[in-house]
Amino acid sequence: MTATSVAESTATRLRNEKAILEAAEQVFAQHGYRGASVQAIAEAAGLPKSNVLYYVGSKQKLYVTLLERMMARWNAMLDDISVDDDPAEVLEAFIRSKMQLTRDHPRGSRLFAAEILGGAPFLQEYLRGELRDWVEARARVFEQWAERGLMDRIDPVWLIFLIWSSTQHYADFEAQVLGITDRSTLSDEDYQRITEFLCTVILKGCGVATHR
Repeated sequence: MTATSVAESTATRLRNEKAILEAAEQVFAQHGYRGASVQAIAEAAGLPKSNVLYYVGSKQKLYVTLLERMMARWNAMLDDISVDDDPAEVLEAFIRSKMQLTRDHPRGSRLFAAEILGGAPFLQEYLRGELRDWVEARARVFEQWAERGLMDRIDPVWLIFLIWSSTQHYADFEAQVLGITDRSTLSDEDYQRITEFLCTVILKGCGVATHR
């Protein structure tokens, strides 16, 4: 197999995998795990069903891959924080990044929300293992900031929950937001105002607004 054919094969694989993931996210978000089928995902991706199974293995594996991908996107924003960082800068960057992900990947957010509302049958090991460890590690940094007087002594775990929920709300409950505000969609200006609002309220609530 020549270098050119290898490169072409790799490019085709990456292109197909991307198409499958995007189609699966759409189908799962719309129909849920039970209502989705590999055939529907294949049709949405424009590929034969056999190709989807070849690339992803099974419906369950594809579903879990999508959930883990969404969590990896969210968590990457706090992966490298340390006690030497400025909490105001870290928290504001986290809120802004989460809002951008909400806008860029609303279906992924809704897919994760549906899994949690359903009792998280496919994520129990992840939630009680890797994600719990991740949250506890960030919480320890927040606690050290509080000990140094850089922010108020608040429960760091509840703070992480608050940021997760408040930023994801605009994807998970989009229909509610649009209905109440009488909009067909949220504009750039809307997202900017929402982000500024969340930064102001959350940072003030943490006692770090004066560091901005």
